[in-house]
Amino acid sequence: MRTPRRWYRRDRRGSAVIGALARIGASVWAAATARRIARGRPLDVGAPVICVGNLTLGGAGKTPVVRELVRCLGASGRVAQVLTRGYGGRSTGPLRVDSGMHDATDVGDEALMMASEAVVWIARDRRAGGRAAAADGADVIVMDDGHQNPDVRKALSILVVDGETRDGEWPFGDGAIFPAGPMREPLPAGLKRADAVVVLLPADLATPDPELLSVLATKPVLIARLTGEAPPPVGPQIGFAGLGKPWKMERALKAAGCDLVGFVSLPDHAALSGRFLENLGRKAASLGAGLITSEKDWVRLPQAWRPRVTAWPVRARFDDEEALKRLIANALPSDHAPAS
Repeated sequence: MRTPRRWYRRDRRGSAVIGALARIGASVWAAATARRIARGRPLDVGAPVICVGNLTLGGAGKTPVVRELVRCLGASGRVAQVLTRGYGGRSTGPLRVDSGMHDATDVGDEALMMASEAVVWIARDRRAGGRAAAADGADVIVMDDGHQNPDVRKALSILVVDGETRDGEWPFGDGAIFPAGPMREPLPAGLKRADAVVVLLPADLATPDPELLSVLATKPVLIARLTGEAPPPVGPQIGFAGLGKPWKMERALKAAGCDLVGFVSLPDHAALSGRFLENLGRKAASLGAGLITSEKDWVRLPQAWRPRVTAWPVRARFDDEEALKRLIANALPSDHAPAS
């Protein structure tokens, strides 16, 4: 779906008089989510699970945080594997992703992207996926999304919150539940189940909004920054992205010094048709520009287009990595500690 940018404004026009159907849908969604969570019976899948989730429908930055957690766990000697739903892929799993065998239509773009640097399992049934990862040798599982999933016992629940609050944006909008707004559940309920919060800032924002930190003050808060791994290519570029918040990539590219002469925002996980790419390629050629996109979009490109498009990789870097390591160490049981 294409995320309405107006959802992320606290003062959005008309929010006080949301349409009757949206209000009814939001009430039904919220009640169903609360009931499912209350009735859940979390299962131990055989390895401790670190869940990285959020409270909105997308764009908070879960996947970069998952990748950084896996890197940090690996550096400490742990065998960490990723568990994700495989959104956008046709396989229901449990399936260990093979980037040489699978493509985004099989396993989803995020799973395929992460599989280039970690062991990734996709599974619509998170219990079955967790068991498969544990049987495969994982001594810790990092679950991408699942804060509202009550089926798996979690050793640590981390919420990722978008810390970009410029231009009237607020990570929770006016607090309205989907389909009236971006929230998956009410903020107090979701925050209560979390063990910690990661506020993810763009690289060019020095400090988080003090009001946002005040809202999250009941939980430990870690600050991470979304930064490009390398500068954007030299010369004019046309960007495109199908992300939860594609406008964030446009803003990040400009902040990184990219000579952006055009940008196309697409729905999250949007299919990249040959017709769309040919039209974009002709426009770029007429302007003497290159094409640039996110890693997540790049893995959805047809093979013939990949040499023609630059992927711009980004990473989440924690201001206080030692605090992250302490959080993880305190959550994981000693019997799963890595061998010295």
